[in-house]
This record gives sequence, structure tokens and C-alpha cells, in this order.
Amino acid sequence: MVDVKTLIITLIIGAIAGWLAGLIMGGKKKSLIRNIIVGIIGGFVGSWLFGILHINLSLDPILANIIISTVGACVLTFVVNLIF
Repeated sequence: MVDVKTLIITLIIGAIAGWLAGLIMGGKKKSLIRNIIVGIIGGFVGSWLFGILHINLSLDPILANIIISTVGACVLTFVVNLIF
């Protein structure tokens, strides 16, 4: 069973990370749903990258998750733009 609070926080962090990645990477305006999807997938990519590089952010957990997800979303956007 998924905790509703955790799900809402994940969606909000995903939306913020996707929006920030869109600002950083440039391009046309994206929808909220796309930002959430890119941000959530970016969270997985960012967590994987930060784990491999042994980077530990000693910040508030929500702020750290936003930063990690944003970095991952930027990497994801970059790779997708290379492919397509």
C-alpha cells in the first residue's frame, strides 16, 4: 500500500525538478504532466549517478531530493535530445 503523503511529495518534487530541468536545459514550455514524469524518472537517474559518484548532499532531505532529481532530469533531457 502506497502512503498518500509520500506519493504527493514525490509528485511535487518531480514537478519541481522537471520544471527546473526545463529552465536549465531550455526549449519550449512543457506540460505539468511531462514535468512530473521527467522529474520522477530524473530522480532515479540522479540517485543512480550520485550513488556511483559517491556524492552525499548534507542538506534537508526534500531539498537534496529536488537537487538530485533536477540533475537527473537534466541528464535525462540531454540524452533524449541526443537520441531524438
